[in-house]
Amino acid sequence: MSEVLEIKPYEPSWVVEFESERARLQAALGMLAVRIDHNGSTSVPGLAAKPVIDIQVSVRRLQPLSAYSNCLVSVGYAHLPHSDDAFAPFFYRPGAWPHTHHVHVVESGGEEERKTLAFRDYLREHPDVAREYEALKKELAPSYASSQFSSRQAYADAKGEFIAAVTRRALAEGYPREL
Repeated sequence: MSEVLEIKPYEPSWVVEFESERARLQAALGMLAVRIDHNGSTSVPGLAAKPVIDIQVSVRRLQPLSAYSNCLVSVGYAHLPHSDDAFAPFFYRPGAWPHTHHVHVVESGGEEERKTLAFRDYLREHPDVAREYEALKKELAPSYASSQFSSRQAYADAKGEFIAAVTRRALAEGYPREL
């Protein structure tokens, strides 16, 4: 198997990296971006993660995709056509693995925006659940190849049940708080 997925200890620099990228994205997208949020494991203080900065960009409308994809391409992102394009188009940079940044575009005020932020916020406020998630990731990662998209997708799918359960709990408890 190719190099296995690596889960690294939390790095405070991930917040700085996000802020820098957020500024680049805001400059490129302008008013198209309703909000730009740091999400994923690198957004949860203390949580070990793959060293990829996940960013959620909320837009008023997902279609036409070219309205924002051209802007993202202009700052070095590539679009990965996928069935998820209907609710969360996915972009990454650089073009070759390993990626340093992932952008998930969602509809402002939509279900996908709320679910992602609810999960993030719940982990931030419940360190015990964040530790459970970290343990799951560390258990799963050695079974998946980092350089193959299908393997990285299988890793994400393997975490799906845990993420869905925590997200349901978070939404039921009124997360995300800031929307």
